[in-house]
Amino acid sequence: MKVPSQNLPPGPRPLYPGQNLLAFQRDPLKFLTQAACQYGDVVHLHIGRQPLFLFNHPDLIRDVLVTQHRKFIKSPVLRRTRVLIGDGLLTSEGDLHLRQRRLIQPAFYRQAVAEYGRVMVDYTLRASQRWQDGQIVDMAAEMMRLTMGIVGQVLFGADVESEAPEIGRAITLLLDKFGRLSNPYFEIIESMPLPGNQQRRQAGLLLDETIRKMIAEWRASSTVRHDLLDMLLSARDEDGAGMSDQLIRDEALTLFLAGHETTANALTWCLFLLAENAWVENRLHAEIREVLGGCPPTADDVDRLVYTRQVLAEGLRLYPPAWIIGREALEEIQAGDYRLPAGSVILLSQWVMHRDERYFPQPKRFDPQRFTPQAQAARPRYAYFPFGAGPRVCVGEPFAWMEGVLLLATLVQRWQMRPAPGFKSGLQPLITLRPRYGLPMVLFQRPDAPQV
Repeated sequence: MKVPSQNLPPGPRPLYPGQNLLAFQRDPLKFLTQAACQYGDVVHLHIGRQPLFLFNHPDLIRDVLVTQHRKFIKSPVLRRTRVLIGDGLLTSEGDLHLRQRRLIQPAFYRQAVAEYGRVMVDYTLRASQRWQDGQIVDMAAEMMRLTMGIVGQVLFGADVESEAPEIGRAITLLLDKFGRLSNPYFEIIESMPLPGNQQRRQAGLLLDETIRKMIAEWRASSTVRHDLLDMLLSARDEDGAGMSDQLIRDEALTLFLAGHETTANALTWCLFLLAENAWVENRLHAEIREVLGGCPPTADDVDRLVYTRQVLAEGLRLYPPAWIIGREALEEIQAGDYRLPAGSVILLSQWVMHRDERYFPQPKRFDPQRFTPQAQAARPRYAYFPFGAGPRVCVGEPFAWMEGVLLLATLVQRWQMRPAPGFKSGLQPLITLRPRYGLPMVLFQRPDAPQV
């Protein structure tokens, strides 16, 4: 698609064909951050044939995700993920997305989420009992295993914890493919008989088998259940028709992946930040000790764990699990002083916006006080959007906040954690933001840890 040159925003022009694409694929966080710093709130990225723009202002974020959301659809890169996860909430559009969201939403209402709290804490205590004082564990892997077990149980009534390592490896292989989706030659590369392609196909088959096994076990059970899988399988249209097995599989796989991957990453980064900021950790532990009095947390405690939520919110700011959102414009749009053509792809990066010093002074500093009611009221609403915004805001946001607060409180109540000797830091921006080398940490049991 040829882009009219008049009245287009500035941006990094490549010195040779493919330079910007290579820079973006090599280190997208660095590329987007530098582009925003150098060129401002609307940046023409000059990648590929399709017009591509980065928006870096809360008003523009609001326009794309909220007030003018009907002018946009999912980006081409995200639409390609249908080959991996089907037509779940993440990829579906129009009437199908609206229908599925209305169906799934009740599973995440406040009352329903509150009932999940006991399972969340029980699973965390079980994980805690496996650990020993002075032990080194990969906290990234531990959080993946923990949140996978929780999602499997509360949303699907299935015990997948024993299979978590194998499922986790399959998910990693599958997510690794997401990094290729921005490559214009994706379909050609995927069709080649490469070892990596075969491994990822096997990973996809394992995840597909896991979800279909959950569905089969549900249908074979005589137990009355009220979980998400029950809602999916019991749903009926006005004419009495239920969802196809394929669509049930797509929704279940989407929610299984999204429901544990993002929370696991958020908790991993929070535990890392606490280990690097003892003053925050001490204040957090003091709140947990005062509010809980040595007892495990419950759903009723979440609203009282105010500083705990602020710590989680600040962790989501610095290391947002969902670090970028893409949309394609269905018509010509106005962005500040610029008119952008229909077909333009718009990128909104939580990583970039959450570290913008206009809204977060000293942006690299870990400071949970940024999320007091006063501090939040003093900055634009859409300077911070870890779960997206508007009609397509993450359906599981209430679930994620409760899970994050309960798990963080349960872990910090019992353990101090410090990076293991020789720890190597690094970022791996796949579809979520993972620590590139895991997070090996040394565990120190607190002297006042409650006896389980």
